[in-house]
Amino acid sequence: MLQDWLVEIVKGTGRMFLHPVLYYLIVFAGILGAARVKRERKNFHVRAFDAYFELRQLFPLGVLIGLVLSVIVLAAGIAVPFAAILLIAVFTLLLNLTASLRLMAPAYAVGTAFFALIIISENKWNIPVFTKSFAEADKVIYPSVAIILALLLIAEGILIFKNGSYGTSPKLITSKRGQRVGVHEVKRLWILPIFMLIPGNVLHLPFDWWPVFSLGEHKFSLLLVPFAIGFNQQIQGMLPKEAVQTQGKRVIALGVLTLLISIAGYWYPVISIVAVSVAVIGRELLALIQRVKDENLPFYFSKKNHGLMILGIIPNSPAHKMALQVGELVTKVNGVNVRDEQSFYEALQKNRAHCKLEVIDTNGQIRFVQRALYEGDHYELGILFVLEERKLLEKVQ
Repeated sequence: MLQDWLVEIVKGTGRMFLHPVLYYLIVFAGILGAARVKRERKNFHVRAFDAYFELRQLFPLGVLIGLVLSVIVLAAGIAVPFAAILLIAVFTLLLNLTASLRLMAPAYAVGTAFFALIIISENKWNIPVFTKSFAEADKVIYPSVAIILALLLIAEGILIFKNGSYGTSPKLITSKRGQRVGVHEVKRLWILPIFMLIPGNVLHLPFDWWPVFSLGEHKFSLLLVPFAIGFNQQIQGMLPKEAVQTQGKRVIALGVLTLLISIAGYWYPVISIVAVSVAVIGRELLALIQRVKDENLPFYFSKKNHGLMILGIIPNSPAHKMALQVGELVTKVNGVNVRDEQSFYEALQKNRAHCKLEVIDTNGQIRFVQRALYEGDHYELGILFVLEERKLLEKVQ
């Protein structure tokens, strides 16, 4: 039996490379990176992270969380019909065509697939090419799909909390009053590969109680499914890390609530519909609440009279090595008060070999940072400020 499991794990992993969503997400992550770099160069004449940043975030944490979820899925024996896997892939691709990255959150793709599976099963529709797969999905409600959705929601929240706030992209916009202000934007994609149990003819039941969430079958196969998780958030009224991590905590809480409700679907399958509805509506409400709350706050990154607000830090620049942080206020450079970018660089030129800054941190405390400057260092220290419209045009030209 152990040999059967090992062989099936290898086969299941290989099947993932036949999944179109895997390659689509890799290409789309590359497009996101290129678009971000283009916008940052337009705003600041320099990019923050390179164009491959989004690609580098695509796998590492997602693979780790996917491994944990795979253990949970296999240990509990949470089996889903192959028709559900097909529909999730289809709706993942279709929702991405809306150009709204946030609609690639699991609540929408898996939730839509869940209700579509119910409708197809109820009406016994004939689906070309995959007729047999949908014919085998003869049950009207699948509590196991609701369980998977709940686990994916929790995973989404963890990814947002742990990784979403890393490398947020600075952006310049014009406020309703016509002022040039700064915001931060997160557009992130993750791939979450999870081993799924589907009806097959390979794996026998290793325990009398396994699988818990079965489909009435006695044998199963493994399939490593690359689930897509998309996240998009623009922050204007608070620090990016604080805003993104708050949203991550809310998504985790929604996932736990959905999981508790969906577990009851094991005994009362109709409750699974309630669980999936809570996930979809709840995820949309969280996005709405975050957007409305943020829009009602004053702009955090705006021009200040007593210093220069740091909107962004270029990685590996002198500013990065001086441990300057986004949201801090530079008030003095080499002992000279600064109020705009021109006075900042004029003060910086007073000592080409050394730089000393007086900074007010995000807690309102004054601190001093200094560093020797070397030939080859970024001539602007690697700090991104909120530029006035005139200065922005001059930089672009």
